[in-house]
Amino acid sequence: MIIGHIGARAGSKGVPNKNFRIMHGKHVIDWSLDQLLDHAQIDAVVVSTDSPEIYAHGLARGGLDIGLRPAELATDTAGKFAVWQHALAEVEKQTGPVTGFVDLDCTSPLRLPQDITGAIDLFKADSPDMVMSCCISRKNPYFNMLETDATGALKVSKPLPGHVLSRQAAPIVYDHVGLVYVLDPAYLKSAQSLFEGRVIPYLVPEARSLDIDSPLDWDIVEFLLGQQIAQGLR
Repeated sequence: MIIGHIGARAGSKGVPNKNFRIMHGKHVIDWSLDQLLDHAQIDAVVVSTDSPEIYAHGLARGGLDIGLRPAELATDTAGKFAVWQHALAEVEKQTGPVTGFVDLDCTSPLRLPQDITGAIDLFKADSPDMVMSCCISRKNPYFNMLETDATGALKVSKPLPGHVLSRQAAPIVYDHVGLVYVLDPAYLKSAQSLFEGRVIPYLVPEARSLDIDSPLDWDIVEFLLGQQIAQGLR
């Protein structure tokens, strides 16, 4: 059994109530929730939240009833991994053993169904502890990411011998993207953080990788989602 999970905390300082705001005629959470509910490889769906409004919405859409998220998992500092662990434990009380745990960040609504399918297929083919969506980063610590030294002078963050003179010559680095995660439940139960086990990337295009964390992000994602709708992708 593969469980689809969405975490949607009530509090958001950058964009208040962003998870439940309307974007192109739908609650932001529904752009992701619809994808889980419609996906042939997802057997059951759960919404983890501390918001009674969002929780009632998730139940009405067909989500499992696991109760509101505990207060200690609803703070600004609460980690994603602990939220997943709590949701998995509550789900398995109802479903029995789970074979896969799929999480979608609802603030990353630009994913397409093939992103979910591709990540699940990679998980099944490679048997890692976790598949994490990533995109190739535009900024690179070996080339154009900088920090200051003790004197305040700028330096390349991770200089290599001989220096890197072009982005193409630098080692490839990735941005952690919240489009989709697929986890082995055994790993989720035993680990304490994201990168303790074998975590492999599922690459997605930069154009689908954006996350809503600020009013500017909202405007950009809303524009790009509108393009997807106009192109018949949504």
